[in-house]
Amino acid sequence: MNPKYILIVLLVILTSTLNAQNNVKVDLKKVDTYLSQMAKDWDIPSMSVGVVKDGKLVYTKSYGVLEVGKTEKPDANTLYAIASNSKAFTASIIGMLVQEGKISWDDKVKDYLPYFEVYDPWVSKEVTIRDLLSHRVGLGTFSGDVIWYKSTLSSEEIVKGAKFIPKSFDFRAGYGYSNVMYIAAGEVIKKVTGKPWHVVVKERILTPLAMDRTLTSPEKLAEVGNFAMPHGRKDGVNFPIAWENWEEIGALGGLISSVNDVSKWMIFTMNKGIHGKDTLLSSKTFNMLLTPHNNFTVDHTKKNDFNRHFSAYGLGWSLSDYHGNLRIGHTGGYDGMITAVTMVPDQQLGVVILTNGMKSPITAATNYLLDLYTGVKFKDWNKELLQRTNAFEQKDTRVAERISKRILNTLPSFSNDRYVGTYASAIYGNIYITNENQQLYLRFEHSPNLSAKLSHWHFDVFKIEWDTPHAWLDFGTLKFNFDNNLEILGMDFDVPNDDIFFEELQPIKVK
Repeated sequence: MNPKYILIVLLVILTSTLNAQNNVKVDLKKVDTYLSQMAKDWDIPSMSVGVVKDGKLVYTKSYGVLEVGKTEKPDANTLYAIASNSKAFTASIIGMLVQEGKISWDDKVKDYLPYFEVYDPWVSKEVTIRDLLSHRVGLGTFSGDVIWYKSTLSSEEIVKGAKFIPKSFDFRAGYGYSNVMYIAAGEVIKKVTGKPWHVVVKERILTPLAMDRTLTSPEKLAEVGNFAMPHGRKDGVNFPIAWENWEEIGALGGLISSVNDVSKWMIFTMNKGIHGKDTLLSSKTFNMLLTPHNNFTVDHTKKNDFNRHFSAYGLGWSLSDYHGNLRIGHTGGYDGMITAVTMVPDQQLGVVILTNGMKSPITAATNYLLDLYTGVKFKDWNKELLQRTNAFEQKDTRVAERISKRILNTLPSFSNDRYVGTYASAIYGNIYITNENQQLYLRFEHSPNLSAKLSHWHFDVFKIEWDTPHAWLDFGTLKFNFDNNLEILGMDFDVPNDDIFFEELQPIKVK
């Protein structure tokens, strides 16, 4: 056969394939029906969805209500906390400072923050800005979050507590998702610019991209209006909780945004850091952000749903491949809100899912929409991931096991007054046990919203009954420890959850 003819046939096939991928016909009515059912199946208070294609927001839809028990509904301008999706903004700001010659990716953090220390003196001296942004310092995932969670500590004070966070693996020898290290990155930005993160992100990204409704503090929510309320969940029931102010720790996840505003960020990102005629991120910087800095194992012996061959973390972005295309994105977890931002730049396709509940279909909705808009064969992600989530919840017996081991009809060793005192935690600060009208209370020096009543559980173990409901926390106990002379030495916490590790506090009685 004529080689020229073969080439023409191949070009026709290739062109047809590309057109099929880029011009998929989407039945929006079916999409709406599927997502609406998804929101009901997951019992999410509200969900706002957006799809960006070829530089435009082509689909948006919202479901549910802003707050359970009320009737007001969300839309594309409704504000949600996007939490750790903000990390890509932090990394981009660092990239802009690198472009301007004010900083280098491999500058030592100690050159900017002399007080910076982690688990080892040598490692403390060697940690670079690049290390902070790629979660390879050696700290465990979420380790140290107990320092900043609902606290009034400054970012500097939080970073100073990092030296007490336990080592999980050798320096640059593993992946540990560290919010505290992103707080440190925010402090580097502050040191270089002379301005806090929330000011810099507005000047350098939010204002240029016209993300006019995006906030850095919930204190302005009432002023701008149209915002979802966060919700906790207990025994299959959603309940509204108060907003938490993350502005001080904004570099790890402080942005509050909407589908419309996040779509502008996705369009900018898929345009490789260029907004209109303005190059905010150079090609060198953009490539650095999307370079794998921390690689994860992919099972190459089995098929997977995305024909995935690699998975990694860049700088502020999670990276993988999706049916032969690069996939970049991030998720965000905030007290009572779960969100996801995902893009397939080769297809000029982006999906944002914003929800205000703790049992959230962000992955199911994202996978469904990516598959739909790229022409991948339909898979019922809603059914599969809901079943998987329900099974995971049923297997989580940590609280039930603790309750079953309670020994009834026991008494504490002492009267309430013997337990009263000041207990110092190296990683956090002071924790107080008080006796108020013959009732023991737990008070945190820097976290008034974590106060709780202590009720006797068994022996010298007390149940923690939080004064206010929390999204991440529920059941927990506190045990008092003694020496051989029955003098109280300190306390051990046991609060089973996957995010805030109270066992790291290890408070010692000092007064």
